[in-house]
Amino acid sequence: MWRQLLEDGRSAFNDHWPHSLLIPATVGLGGALLCWKLNGRNIKTLELGEGWWGPGEKPHTHGEDTRVRPFVVEASESDIEDLHRRLDGTRFFSPLEDSRFHYGFNSAHLRTLISYWRNKYDWKKQVKILNKYPHFKTTIEGLDVHFIHVKPTHLNPGQKVYPLLMVHGWPGSFYEFYHILPLLTDPGNHGLNPNIAFEVICPSIPGYGFSEAPSKTGFTAFAAARIFYKLMLRLGFNEFYLQGGDWGSRITCLLSQMKSESVKGLHLNFVMQMPGGLGWMMSLLIGRYAPWLVGLTREDVKRIYPFMEKNVFTTLRETGYLHLQATKPDTIGSALNDSPAGLAAYILEKFSTATDMSFQDLEDGGLDRKFSLDDLLTNVMIYWITGAISSSVRFYKENFTRNFNNTPDIKMAISVPTGIAAFPCEMAHAPPVWAKQKFHNIVSYTYMPRGGHFAAFEEPELLAQDIQNFVSKVEKI
Repeated sequence: MWRQLLEDGRSAFNDHWPHSLLIPATVGLGGALLCWKLNGRNIKTLELGEGWWGPGEKPHTHGEDTRVRPFVVEASESDIEDLHRRLDGTRFFSPLEDSRFHYGFNSAHLRTLISYWRNKYDWKKQVKILNKYPHFKTTIEGLDVHFIHVKPTHLNPGQKVYPLLMVHGWPGSFYEFYHILPLLTDPGNHGLNPNIAFEVICPSIPGYGFSEAPSKTGFTAFAAARIFYKLMLRLGFNEFYLQGGDWGSRITCLLSQMKSESVKGLHLNFVMQMPGGLGWMMSLLIGRYAPWLVGLTREDVKRIYPFMEKNVFTTLRETGYLHLQATKPDTIGSALNDSPAGLAAYILEKFSTATDMSFQDLEDGGLDRKFSLDDLLTNVMIYWITGAISSSVRFYKENFTRNFNNTPDIKMAISVPTGIAAFPCEMAHAPPVWAKQKFHNIVSYTYMPRGGHFAAFEEPELLAQDIQNFVSKVEKI
């Protein structure tokens, strides 16, 4: 197989690249690879730091309240009545013929969604589902941090349990993990390895859902990582595993760099890692025709180039929300916090295109192909009931304003054991050869057969199995 792959690569390379360019291209590539290898070795550990995000000055008269308090999600009649009144008053606009989801959330389908939300969706029923797992709050750095804490239900005598911190992103929430939780905490009854059971902690990022929003500017992923580390210590875990996608990936990576001695392993389903400058260009140019020369596999080629060939247009089309949230979050926050229909359209459009880009060709955005409407609307309701949309989108402003591409972690490798689940419909693909420039101890890398950005929500069985396989390799079970 490898001989054939080598011959195919050489043939393709010879067909598209003159022999006179082979030596300089190879030399240039070698230099780029050397830069990759040397990059990220200047800093060994990120400073943990300290912060205070509550209102006013940090009190000095007494220590922080470290109690862990039970919390229950409630469904008040006044909230439901206000929601229904606003849904009844939705101002719809005329759809374009055959626009589907190419202009954003299809305005014709929005009528269908709002009708379901108003007349069939049962918030009280969904609150009971939310409360089936234990919820808690605790105060850290002046903020009431919300989390769910789920312990295994069926264990063999003396069986080891693995603590796992799972962190969501935007526009998700802790609810993204509700379908994967039983697979991780009770694997034997769900067709998975019964010997690898997890005790799972799923916090809400401050400013999201039921976690209190920071009162001060400057709350970045660094602060979130530090707060979640303190949360794990408060719960009695000095060593633990991490899992994340989207912002959760950034936060867990930072925690791994801050406290590598506490992180037994880092599992990610979203990795944004590309070689910089000349290395990136050489990898892309050569990899299209001779992937073997730059360490790419055929699967990498299948995933990278359809995206890269449309990269400029795709980036412009799919990242408008990011530019807005990273610059003027309170402007869009004001609109979304006032209109449940607008909030649903804004959030659920991402659950269409980020799940599968081809869903934009469908009238309904393919929303019910991977999710139920009840699940999607429950995630929206967590933003609506808590009024968290404004503070959640501010997280982009805080992170991107502060020179996102020149923060201390950029030049620092991640040395903890790492597992990567590469889902094919994710917007960006980081092949192993690129990922290794940042993650120096990749224990497992899996080309997942299906799925997109919201992995735990879309494909809980696939993700749970990959997490188990990763931990089994780290623990050598």
